[in-house]
Order: sequence, then C-alpha cells, then structure tokens
Amino acid sequence: MQGKPDSNWPRFVRTPEAARLLDLSPRTLEKHRCDGTGPIFHKLGGRVVYAVSELQAWVEACARQSTAGAIPNNRISDTPPAGRVAAATR
Repeated sequence: MQGKPDSNWPRFVRTPEAARLLDLSPRTLEKHRCDGTGPIFHKLGGRVVYAVSELQAWVEACARQSTAGAIPNNRISDTPPAGRVAAATR
C-alpha cells in the first residue's frame, strides 16, 4: 500500500488508545471483547484494532434514559446452572 489512504478509509486504534478514548481501562475493554459486549473489533495479523467509527457507534448504542431498561439476553437464564436443582422441586 503506497501513499496516504483516502479520507473514506477508517482510522484504526489499538486497545490502549481505544480504552483511553472511551475512558475505560484496557482490561475492561478486553473483558468486553471476550464477553461479546463491547465495540466491534478487527484482528489484523495478531493485533486487535478498533475503527474509531465503531467506537462511536458502540457509545451511541449504549445510550439510555433510564435504569429500567431491558436486561441483555446473555445475562439471564431461565434454567438453573447445571448440577443444581431448585429447593422447591426436591
């Protein structure tokens, strides 16, 4: 790739810079990445990078007007953890 990319090319940042932009610790951003709850990221070779536009989109998607919002589906389970039986069914 020669020269400067055109202005439509996304600007990418690595985890420490992304965390600084979001005012989070890099470790918190890594946890979000593992849980699938954070901003979209890209793997370029062995490096994790974030498009600045995706960070902005994630911030917008996290906007709330009330704490009474819906709980994400991946946080609730109607079934008890494996190996456990509710006391009422014994």
